[in-house]
Amino acid sequence: MTEARGAPVYGGETLLYLTDEQLRQGIEAMFFAYRGFTADPDRILAELAYGRAHHRAVHFINRAPGTTVNNLLAILGVTKQSLNRVLRTLIADGLVESRVGNIDKRERHLYLTDAGAALEAQLSDAQRARMRAAYRAAGPEAVAGFRRVLEAMMDPDMRRAYRKLRDGPA
Repeated sequence: MTEARGAPVYGGETLLYLTDEQLRQGIEAMFFAYRGFTADPDRILAELAYGRAHHRAVHFINRAPGTTVNNLLAILGVTKQSLNRVLRTLIADGLVESRVGNIDKRERHLYLTDAGAALEAQLSDAQRARMRAAYRAAGPEAVAGFRRVLEAMMDPDMRRAYRKLRDGPA
């Protein structure tokens, strides 16, 4: 038996043993990190009487302009009723535009308006600054490991959706 990065290696295979206490600490670190990650956008959203659902909708509409309501439902994993409530507000406030599909008139395609793009940029800039600082402090190996951990925590369907969004159209 040898050791690789502090984990025992048996027959070339690295085994990672974590105690329940170490796992609990990891869970708590995720809770506190998420709280920090959302703090700046939450302050901006509160001024507009919006919540995190509005932020997620604006983020993913920005990432995939023209996305359909059904696609956004699949990405966000929310009910149609809750998404419609969010979209109605964003559309009424002039942040999102809903266009009827060219091929299928039943489809609604979503786009950010200039005001919506400005809000999305403000929210993302705050999160990018926090991520950039954390990534710099942790270093490239930690960043790559962190991404692998996050992907490993995703359900398979979510991981596929994430990779599709990350990698763009094939």
